[in-house]
Amino acid sequence: MLKYKTVRTARSENMSIGERISRLSVLLIVLMLALIGGSLFMLYSAGGGEFGRYVFPQILRIIFGFIIFFIVALSNIKIWIRSTYFFYAAVLILIVSVSLMGHTGGGAQRWLNFGFFTIQPSEFIRIAMVMVLARYFAWMNSGQTMQFKNYIIPTILFLIPFVFIVIQPDLGTAISLAAIIVSMFFVVGANRNWFFIGIIAAILAAPIVWHTVLLDYQKTRIITFMNPGHDSRGAGYQISQAKIAFGSGGITGRGFMQGTQGQNQFLPEKHTDFIWTMVGEEFGFVGALGLLGLFYAILVLLYRMAMSCRSRYSQLLIFGFGINWFVYFFMNISMNMGLIPTVGMPLPLFSFGGSAMLALLLGFGLVQNSWIHRDLQLPAKG
Repeated sequence: MLKYKTVRTARSENMSIGERISRLSVLLIVLMLALIGGSLFMLYSAGGGEFGRYVFPQILRIIFGFIIFFIVALSNIKIWIRSTYFFYAAVLILIVSVSLMGHTGGGAQRWLNFGFFTIQPSEFIRIAMVMVLARYFAWMNSGQTMQFKNYIIPTILFLIPFVFIVIQPDLGTAISLAAIIVSMFFVVGANRNWFFIGIIAAILAAPIVWHTVLLDYQKTRIITFMNPGHDSRGAGYQISQAKIAFGSGGITGRGFMQGTQGQNQFLPEKHTDFIWTMVGEEFGFVGALGLLGLFYAILVLLYRMAMSCRSRYSQLLIFGFGINWFVYFFMNISMNMGLIPTVGMPLPLFSFGGSAMLALLLGFGLVQNSWIHRDLQLPAKG
């Protein structure tokens, strides 16, 4: 649980661009670039040595994403505080639009096709939800955060997109969104008894969800997770091939572009959901552990940045994004290792894709913005 802090001194919000640049977390940018650089090497391998297949499109997305990153990071923090609910509403409208005229791919209707580009709005709702929760709770004291009534509005704001995302269906995003809001409620100081009640309610609701909410292919994935070998050529093919590829890498791996499963097209979605497995096959346990270390280093840095902020809003926003970051890489790696059922969850800043990359760089921009304004006295109301 984050502690409440009283801001006794305040830095002027009218900092010059130069001052804001000087207050950026350089270490965070270096760690981000290390991940992105590593991903380009793996995408080159996933594309069979073809630069134009995955690498070039991803570089264009990265450039555009970093333009957004620096614009967001170096702008006035009050712009984002005041536009929080507008941003949430805009993303929600896009999510609803997916249900009405969304583009279908891989058996799911998750994208909006604008002709020259497609976008997956659900990737942005996690950032919007973190912004909403940070703004909503930043000006409450510990007594207010213990009152049940103060959780009704954020719960409603969570449930609306959650329902539409489940309908798409996008179970991975739905689960991650639920994890974010539950974690944020815990951090701001919600009554611990509510969580026990919620766990009991979830257990009781599980049979209902199984029979009325989950689709047949989702049920099959859960059954496959419980018994991976029962259909290794069908529903269990992805995870079976992932385990074979990762295990064949051994301690140091087969070498760059020398993997048998990845290079011979046995490993499905090797450039997106299962790119972690390619790392394990080509660079072994050592390479996979090193990559995991980068994700963990960013997580630790986000936590330290949050705890160093004197602004309650900055604390909550950075901590919320840290939760989002952890859920992202934890679910992807766990899925690759067969520790959870297969869900559509990219490896953050590493998998091929535009929406996830742009959403994450937008989120990192907000983190840097909050860090720059970490000791700023904010108005009594957001």
